[in-house]
Amino acid sequence: MNRLMCITNHFSELLKNTQRLALAIVLGVCGVASSPAQQQPPKYEVDASWPKAFPDLWVTGGIGGVCVDAQDHVFVLNRHDLTDNELDAARQAPPVMEFDSEGNLVNSFGDPEIVPNVLHGCSFDRDNNVWMAGGRDGIVQKYTHDGSKLLLQIGKRGAVDSSDGTLKGKPLNSSRTSFFESAGIAVDPGNGDIYVADGEGQDSNHRVAVFDRNGQFRRQWEPHRDENEVGEMFVPIVHCIAMSNEGLVYVCDRRARRLQVFDKQGHFQRNIPISFEPQTHYSASPEHKPGASGTAVWVAFSSDPSQRFMYVTNQDNERIEIIDRARGQILSNFGRAGHQLGEFTYAHFVAVDSKGSVYVGEINGRRVQKFKIVDHH
Repeated sequence: MNRLMCITNHFSELLKNTQRLALAIVLGVCGVASSPAQQQPPKYEVDASWPKAFPDLWVTGGIGGVCVDAQDHVFVLNRHDLTDNELDAARQAPPVMEFDSEGNLVNSFGDPEIVPNVLHGCSFDRDNNVWMAGGRDGIVQKYTHDGSKLLLQIGKRGAVDSSDGTLKGKPLNSSRTSFFESAGIAVDPGNGDIYVADGEGQDSNHRVAVFDRNGQFRRQWEPHRDENEVGEMFVPIVHCIAMSNEGLVYVCDRRARRLQVFDKQGHFQRNIPISFEPQTHYSASPEHKPGASGTAVWVAFSSDPSQRFMYVTNQDNERIEIIDRARGQILSNFGRAGHQLGEFTYAHFVAVDSKGSVYVGEINGRRVQKFKIVDHH
């Protein structure tokens, strides 16, 4: 009897395993995830070995951009804003520094008198040329990958699209040849069109301006607003721009705490909210405005073909939000306010390499930190 029961139990277990295998095969064929764990994003930890020590007493000021090229080299933009006292013991690092994935400096370039004023964002086109914008300027620039040649400039350095051509003028949102505080650039890999987030600050332009590969104006649009959206929170700040593989344009509507999604013609698709969560409640001065920096500050996509995850700099909460791109749902985050490794002081720029490593540039922290995957579900 015991032997019969043993055989029966083994047969029952075999049947269960066969059913599980059949179900797994069906789910795989139908493209259905077989485990909830597979829906979770990777986990990250800071890579304390990146980057390696700089040569010649170089020191970076505020970081003005971080972007990753086709070889997983990381370009870091340096705003050249060290104080005189800092320069007593150091030297200004060049405006553009190129590192390999191990953190070794492999190239540097840039003339502080030629690159955009207050560098703000960089990106690459399909030919691996590097583009740069300026947070206190009216230009964007395109350089060869090694920085040896300025290939294209739209606008005149120091002149902006305002009523008097200066940063103090009223924004016009209309120029076909210049910008008012250009904040970021995305280049269409198909036809080379240049999409510029034109409006880094509250008192600057607030539009997306599109140019062809030769720098000729094509079209523009402004952020989407519902009729009930009034007040300071909804003052447009077009702070970043990125294009997905299927050609959707993602724009950081920074102060309104959301990403806005458009097609290439500027037709609004949807909002993706990025919330602000105050951590301390205190009696602040009348001038203090909690959450004034904004949450949707910069965006980068994961490197898989479907770009399943988005990485968004939430500056108010000093962390990187990891978002399911299709659903627009925040899945997890990493980072916190602070000055130690893995913490952020005015986190601003974010970029992702082909291995899923995330690079975060800080303005006040004056550094770029690398976060590597430690547990990929």
